[in-house]
Amino acid sequence: MNTNAANAISEDVIELRQYTLKPGRRDELVELFESELIAGQQAAGMRIIGQFHDLDDPDRFVWLRGFADMAARKRALADFYGGPVWQAHRAAANDTMIDSDNVLLLRPAYPGSNFDLSSSANAQGEGRIFATVQYFDAPISDEALSFFALVMVAVWSRMGAPVLASFVTEYADNNYPALPVRADEHVLLWFSRHADEAAHRRHVEQLAQWPQVSAAWARLAPRPPEVLKLQPTPRSWLRS
Repeated sequence: MNTNAANAISEDVIELRQYTLKPGRRDELVELFESELIAGQQAAGMRIIGQFHDLDDPDRFVWLRGFADMAARKRALADFYGGPVWQAHRAAANDTMIDSDNVLLLRPAYPGSNFDLSSSANAQGEGRIFATVQYFDAPISDEALSFFALVMVAVWSRMGAPVLASFVTEYADNNYPALPVRADEHVLLWFSRHADEAAHRRHVEQLAQWPQVSAAWARLAPRPPEVLKLQPTPRSWLRS
């Protein structure tokens, strides 16, 4: 496994948040989020890693934030949502939303698998960002996680689509229940960069050129993944 943990983001708890918005309101929420809500959240102790347009759904806003640990998450969320910034802007933000409960609580899949702050390869690059959510019927096995870390990451890199970060479900109880998370999910989620959607399809198809690899992964992860095609917003740290 990649053990370059010294350069990874220190946050060990990550939220992937997907909001369903009222039709045509996404740009309004993005403007409010970036002008008013990022600084307040970071001042409360969170790290805003990225915020994105979902290219398959014009009314979905996707974003990532991180916390040092679960205790820090509880403190930061209480400070922000009980504080003046959110109180001033929550009505306007909430008015754009239909649903904000599609949230996965995650942790790095293995040491060094978080986003790398030491390199511009994550913050800047050419192409599109794709988030692949691989679902399992139970917590991911050590065999599947090791295969992903040692084999699948290398294959994606060889094809020119490096895995930027990878995460698995964080099973700690949600210690800020005012913000629900999706319980009873078992996921491995990774972010990769591809030149465009056609390149992503080509890279997926190229896995067949390693039949032993693709067959082994199909055995370990038989459920079809969910793939999010993401366009970073102007102030997103993670960029394409």
